[in-house]
Amino acid sequence: MAKAPPSISLLLLLSAAVFLTLPASISSIGVNYGTLGNLPPPTQVANFLKTQTSIDSVKIFDVNPDIIRAFAGTGISIVVTVPNGDIPALANGVEARRWVSANISPFHPQTKIKYISVGNEILLSGDDNMIKNLLPAMKNLNAALVRAGVKDVKVTTAHSLNIIAYELNGAPSSGRFRPGWDKGVLAPILAYHRQTKSPFMVNPYPYFGFDPKNVNFAIFRSPYKAVRDPLTGKVYTNMYDTLMDSTYSAMKALGYGDVDIVVGETGWPSACDAPWCSLENAAWFNLNIIKRAQGQGTPLMPNRRFETYIFGLFNEEGKPGPTAERNWGLFRSDFSPVYDVGLLRNGQGGGGGRPAPALPAPSAGGGKWCVAKSGATDAQLQANIDWVCSQGGVDCKPIQTGGACFNPGSVRSQASFVMNAYFQRNGRTDGACNFSGTGAIVGNNPSNGACKY
Repeated sequence: MAKAPPSISLLLLLSAAVFLTLPASISSIGVNYGTLGNLPPPTQVANFLKTQTSIDSVKIFDVNPDIIRAFAGTGISIVVTVPNGDIPALANGVEARRWVSANISPFHPQTKIKYISVGNEILLSGDDNMIKNLLPAMKNLNAALVRAGVKDVKVTTAHSLNIIAYELNGAPSSGRFRPGWDKGVLAPILAYHRQTKSPFMVNPYPYFGFDPKNVNFAIFRSPYKAVRDPLTGKVYTNMYDTLMDSTYSAMKALGYGDVDIVVGETGWPSACDAPWCSLENAAWFNLNIIKRAQGQGTPLMPNRRFETYIFGLFNEEGKPGPTAERNWGLFRSDFSPVYDVGLLRNGQGGGGGRPAPALPAPSAGGGKWCVAKSGATDAQLQANIDWVCSQGGVDCKPIQTGGACFNPGSVRSQASFVMNAYFQRNGRTDGACNFSGTGAIVGNNPSNGACKY
């Protein structure tokens, strides 16, 4: 990577005023509506979104009938999600028809159900049974919709970007799906999408894989270290575009570059256990995401409009794990904005916001490790393991069966390993070992035998 050329830096300076003010009319912007916390009832949420915001679609992580019913007649479209554990059963056509009869037919078209997401980030789960049954379940649900006369609901599934094999040569144009998943799993799914004209849904989160020494590149801020694709000559000024173009390149390499892409989740937390989370940085990130959703596109997909669902609607105080997990929301539970990204109607909030001052690069540190604090409970530490291994961007194979750190009798030792892996990955800052007060930084290497920290 190299520093951005002067022309790009100048362009960013000249366009700053444009970024500060969003278009007067925002279209095709959605949010993920999570429910872990003391949040308002769904009817109030639906009315708020309809009357006070320009948000035109929501995505939920289940098929909660109260939520689906609340959006009836609002004009706001909704994405419902099949719980991961239900996928094997839906590989049976009869069960798929029963599922549609119970969860779609009673509500649609009064509620504009747009997509059914079959599970969430199934490949990331590593569950072979769910992965094997994912596409059959998608096909059966689609057939069940057709049989029920429902022609305007599409079936898809949301993918974590761990499906991409990065660093082939650092070029987004050389992005490829991981071997084993490319032709065996994802090519058939993409063929299904082409056949049914349904979108390929991905969750591109710069937050879960950025370089702590190049934070600004992850949050659309200057100064940053740009990425130049040596194969195309395209210069990338932010990480989000590299993720999107790597995905597009992987799809194109399999012959499916024509399939639509929907951004199922992306966002940036306004608070976390590290210095790169702030109200200003979260606002700046999401301002730029909204800008791209309006048709700005990427270097390999210029002027392309991406249907986008920001994560998330509310700060969810009931979520376990590190501080960030409770601070992804655009709004608080009383509907007041956490920060302003121009989504409120009638001039409420106005779409402003200023770029935050440049963040200092985290200290490289030395001789520091993160371990579970002595007073932490097993429940707290298991929540840390679950979060780090699902969303923290850490390889947790060493604590799985056969791994060098596999120790099913000690939640504490396994939690310490993954907490330290997250700590090392995120710049070894004090905040990266907070874990809601359950982590402690030590100066002695806690490695034990083959289990290396």
